[in-house]
Amino acid sequence: MPLKIAIASDHGGYELKEKIKLHLNKRNIEFSDFGTESINSVNYPDYAHIVCEAINKDGYKLGILVCGTGIGMSIAANKHKGIRAACCSDTYSSRLSRMHNDANVLCLGGRVVGDALANDIVDQFLNNEFEGGRHADRISMYPDTDR
Repeated sequence: MPLKIAIASDHGGYELKEKIKLHLNKRNIEFSDFGTESINSVNYPDYAHIVCEAINKDGYKLGILVCGTGIGMSIAANKHKGIRAACCSDTYSSRLSRMHNDANVLCLGGRVVGDALANDIVDQFLNNEFEGGRHADRISMYPDTDR
């Protein structure tokens, strides 16, 4: 089954989201863009909600959310049952968010990371899998976990 990614941003992350989409296209990774479509001001929780619903109900395996810092999207996404969103601004954290924390949503800051670094962070997120084992035991301790 091909990897299916849900992606969205608010106005502060729009430009970086568009660069990430180009990168995903070059890698032939299937994704759906759930908005926004411009730099006009919008509310980031609306877009976090759409991506989390796509993961929880529509068969998307992973999500990418981009706002100005990545923090707001991360907080909003983590309010959803079964979502483990990680705000990352380096490749090491991105890789380990998947391997140790089974993160299923990557949050990035369009005003924090540059285009090339963002693409590397995305690659680390997509190229790594959850290791399970002792990490699964810890994740099972989260309130409202789906594991």
